[in-house]
Amino acid sequence: MIGIDFGTSNSAIAWAPEGGLAQSLPLEGEATTMPTAIFYNAEDRSTHFGREAVALYLAGVEGRLMRSLKSLLGSSLMQDTTAVYDGLVSFQDIIARFLHELATRAEQTLGTRPDRVVIGRPVHFVDDDAKRDRQAEDSLREAARSAGYRDVAFQFEPIAAAFDYEQRVTRESLILIVDIGGGTSDFTVVRLGPERMTLVDRTSDVLATSGVHIGGTDFDQRLNLECVMPTLGFRHHDARGREVPSKVFFELSSWHLINWLYAPKAVRQAQELRTSYADARLHRRLMTVLEERYGHRIAAEVEQAKIDSSVSGLPVAIDLSFIETGLDASLTPPDMAQHLADALSKVVASAHECVRRAGLRSHDLDAVYLTGGSSALEPFQQALRRSFAGVKLVEGDLFGGVAAGLAYSARTARSARGA
Repeated sequence: MIGIDFGTSNSAIAWAPEGGLAQSLPLEGEATTMPTAIFYNAEDRSTHFGREAVALYLAGVEGRLMRSLKSLLGSSLMQDTTAVYDGLVSFQDIIARFLHELATRAEQTLGTRPDRVVIGRPVHFVDDDAKRDRQAEDSLREAARSAGYRDVAFQFEPIAAAFDYEQRVTRESLILIVDIGGGTSDFTVVRLGPERMTLVDRTSDVLATSGVHIGGTDFDQRLNLECVMPTLGFRHHDARGREVPSKVFFELSSWHLINWLYAPKAVRQAQELRTSYADARLHRRLMTVLEERYGHRIAAEVEQAKIDSSVSGLPVAIDLSFIETGLDASLTPPDMAQHLADALSKVVASAHECVRRAGLRSHDLDAVYLTGGSSALEPFQQALRRSFAGVKLVEGDLFGGVAAGLAYSARTARSARGA
């Protein structure tokens, strides 16, 4: 029996041998996480997953890239169909195909195909709509069974994220789980404790939830816009003092919109902006980016600079020499804190709202527990420390923690059944 963290941006698998620690399974080479992405290659009529799927899409191979599938759960779109190389396929079937691929990759490590699974789920797939929330879980269960899993159970993702920490607490504790993903920031106040670890149903341990649709991709978009886009003309003015229209720069710094700018019509529209530039060199750079399809490469450079600067606490150069020889931009920790201040304040406010909904104050918490890759961002952790002064900040396994917790949940469920 395995645990699957089926995430909006990335997915992971873990299993917990009896009496041992949970182990993350490799999914792509040595990587234990895989982008939740499927690419239907129309050129050779093949299907690809994870990093390979994204790479083919970015390389301009003709086909359909499917991402953020989890966000469709609970919506009327689940049974809708979309055209791929071999006909029409429902989004429900696309999710089943991805879960089937996860089982295939798990089998390569475990030596046997897993047919029992605990899948992570948010406390609410759909806010304030119990019927649609049930539909979301039912759809995911049906997809898992279609993928070959005989026994399908669910566990709340924040509870799973806290399982590792729960194994270290010696008394009942109140914990704020902070999960900063690619597209959302989610918060949950949970009750943990040694006597609760053997419980299969942890519903009563979830005291409150909150969330905001701001995540890592929003941080990247803002840093891209503020640090790189000025080298292409963002906030530049023409000879009469009029600012270059900004729409192209917002789209060029938004990952999911970049490909639209490579269409002939969009390129022509960008070419027509030439009269809005006083500095022709800036416009030539913009056209180079669009004509050579460098948008996603810029996005990747910005994301890496964000990570490097956050880890080192030092200024980082963003190499743009592929656009123009010698061209670069820079990202400093103070700049990052300034550019992200507004977004981070909204995220922290949502964290406090969660504590308020639980009927608590920040000093009632025993710890704030971090999971999700973007929770490692140093300006965010600094904002949390200031806002939750005196509360212990604990950084969990940011990428594999939920999957590991689901594996522990699977083992608990197995033991409860005596199987």
